[in-house]
Amino acid sequence: MIAPLLAGLLLVVQNRATLDSATVTRVLTQLKASDSAVCELAGEALTNYGGFWGHHAFADGMPMPQPMPTPMPMPGGGGGGGVHFGMHEGSRDVDPAVRRAFRAFIRDDNRCVRNIAARVLGNRGGSESYNLFIGMLKDARADFRETGALGLGELEDSRAISPLSDALSGDDSPAVRMTAAWALGEIEEKVSIEPLSRALNDRALEVRRTAAWALGQIEDARSVRPLSTALDDQAVEVRLTAVWALGEIEDAAAVPVLATAAKDRDPRVRQQAAWALGEIESAQGISTLETLMHDPVAEVRKTAIWALGEIEDGGAVPALATALKDADPEVRSLSAWALGEIEDASAVEPLLAALKDSDEDVRATAAWALGEIENPRARAGLTAAQRDEVGSVRHAATWALRQLDDDDDPHVHVHVNPKVKIKP
Repeated sequence: MIAPLLAGLLLVVQNRATLDSATVTRVLTQLKASDSAVCELAGEALTNYGGFWGHHAFADGMPMPQPMPTPMPMPGGGGGGGVHFGMHEGSRDVDPAVRRAFRAFIRDDNRCVRNIAARVLGNRGGSESYNLFIGMLKDARADFRETGALGLGELEDSRAISPLSDALSGDDSPAVRMTAAWALGEIEEKVSIEPLSRALNDRALEVRRTAAWALGQIEDARSVRPLSTALDDQAVEVRLTAVWALGEIEDAAAVPVLATAAKDRDPRVRQQAAWALGEIESAQGISTLETLMHDPVAEVRKTAIWALGEIEDGGAVPALATALKDADPEVRSLSAWALGEIEDASAVEPLLAALKDSDEDVRATAAWALGEIENPRARAGLTAAQRDEVGSVRHAATWALRQLDDDDDPHVHVHVNPKVKIKP
């Protein structure tokens, strides 16, 4: 019965057919009897209806490497975590009868079904839903309070900050406290910094982690100090998220804090620190990143190189020139990319040497970088590279020579794509 149910839901979503109250009631009733995985899949289809939700995703096909920050589990799924979906502006209104159908399940015993209803009502319910969720946040049942906090986060109504802050500091359920922290992060008001900072000392790991995430969402420099204390947390998940949040805030005051994180015993935290320094783009972070370029873990080294390319300061050229001789061809290619981003003439000679590298990606990236720098000293080396045995290298060299001559053909593009991934 579940397979036809999912197929029918997907058909409704794809065709933008009318989602009536009878369909909502039938589907949610059937989902009550399904396992959590099926319920989450169906819930995603339902809440995508009319453009309600869209994944928080990073653009594919970027011409340059873009490390991924720490993924943050969101409340409201059928299991212990779940995947959060953010609402698109301008999505279609929900028929009042459909809203009533969802509301009929808002206090259902099935957590997944209940939270599907909360998400829909949170996105299209207005003041009526606000009062509903505030009432649920005060319910005697902890699972209903959790759903109330979820709905308030989806509403993103600043009136909810005070009751959510009270729930964050005083509720005896870790799930409610965690969801309250998430909701405050969704509302993104600076007044929430203080209660979220206190929650970094919560006894429950997921509350501390979610509070750190929420501070990153608010993106205010006043969060740097409390987040720095989270770098001493025993749980690596909390440290990872705190470092991610510092990168999101993008304030140079976090650079010394991240220098401490760069010495963390867990390589994932060190890699995340490199990413955050690249996001902040302050030359103050160069020395820390140069140290991380010698990390025993290759992914940490590569992320540090990426970050130096993001900072775009000539002070990093000597270290990157040395990295062009690394044993790992991906490190060498990424170093050439970073030098191209910096566009400093002192990188010309090491990049010319890289045009003779044994790896074709390194050679092509070096040619691209020389085109970015646009220094005439590269002409002879690039001319020789036009005779390379590999077409991508020849193509990059030809493009680079055109940059030197200010003869940029808009129909000719060179894409270099060194591989950098953060997987905490």
